[in-house]
Amino acid sequence: MLVRPSEPAWPPRETNDKKYADVPADTPQRMKDMLAQARKIATDPQGYVAAVRDWVEHGADSRFAMSPDEVVERSQPRPPEHARAAAAFELGQHLWRTGHRDDAPTWFREAHRLHPENWTYKRQAWAFADPLQGPTDLYDSDWLSDIKAIGAENYYPHDPW
Repeated sequence: MLVRPSEPAWPPRETNDKKYADVPADTPQRMKDMLAQARKIATDPQGYVAAVRDWVEHGADSRFAMSPDEVVERSQPRPPEHARAAAAFELGQHLWRTGHRDDAPTWFREAHRLHPENWTYKRQAWAFADPLQGPTDLYDSDWLSDIKAIGAENYYPHDPW
């Protein structure tokens, strides 16, 4: 039985800037900018772990478990464009994996067009074109530009529990 709608889960990360404090001085500015944006991404790994532990301990009586009606209400509808975007993304993945790499970007771009807020589709395509997900001739966007446009604090939904 589903007790929560689909939600992001975050791995724990250091809560201070020590992780990024030792960036070498000769690090390219773009990488420094990406690290600065990444530090701003709001996550709550401790809250997520606490919610899962509470659910494991209390089952359906967990304060984080929802009724079936609440799960449906909190679930986001999927318009037909999102289904087509998923198909386009999978086709792009398949073409890339099977060596038809020149054909894959067309399908990744279609996935981006149909579901522009889906970061998974974007990041996968960007990484194939450039491991640092920078600007390329293949796509109309890149990680740093897009994260600045939406605000890093909006990368993930806020406190779903």
